Amino acid sequence: MEWNTSNNNKKMTVINGSHFSNLAGFYEEVSNILMNAEDDWKVGTLDGFDDILYGFQGEIIWKESQKSKEDLGFEATKEFYENKIRQGKPFNIKLIQQKLDQLLDGNGQTLFEILVEIIESHKNIKLILD
Repeated sequence: MEWNTSNNNKKMTVINGSHFSNLAGFYEEVSNILMNAEDDWKVGTLDGFDDILYGFQGEIIWKESQKSKEDLGFEATKEFYENKIRQGKPFNIKLIQQKLDQLLDGNGQTLFEILVEIIESHKNIKLILD
């Protein structure tokens, strides 16, 4: 866990891609670095990841981002969608099937790209892929 606080209340933290190789590991990593020890829940969904970013302001450096790009790439994303389709409710199977079809056609986003987009959607956060 690496935190630096500067005078203007902005923070810097590091997501280390060498600490995980799948989405569950990513959630564990960001739970450890972005949440307080007294929080009684951990990140376990894309929405949950988005939610914890609302309280963060500053820089996130994603070290080993190329490794994460591969780990959370096409195969992991395909498996992610197939698992949701297999599970069924409460997921919107039609929407997930569309996302899987887009991925298979070469037009869909990988999990890595989705995670980067979530981070970049927060205007108070600067993402640096390292």
